[in-house]
Amino acid sequence: MARIAIEMPKLGYDMETGIVASWLRQVGEEVARGDPIAEIETDKSTVEMEAVASGILAEIVHGAGVEVPVGEPIGYLDDGT
Repeated sequence: MARIAIEMPKLGYDMETGIVASWLRQVGEEVARGDPIAEIETDKSTVEMEAVASGILAEIVHGAGVEVPVGEPIGYLDDGT
């Protein structure tokens, strides 16, 4: 299976870090591309993050409440290939 990194998104021009407010899916759950999988908190708002690919949520690297730099993996999907 190929692993796909779920990276902290850049939600604003000056955003350098974000906080994983909550995970909307659990490890082992199947997700489709575009499904909401996590809520990301910035200094201005909380936004639902969508899955970048279809697969199974294989690992959560950073749990709720953790501040993470933009571009760093917060979890991984297995794409089933």
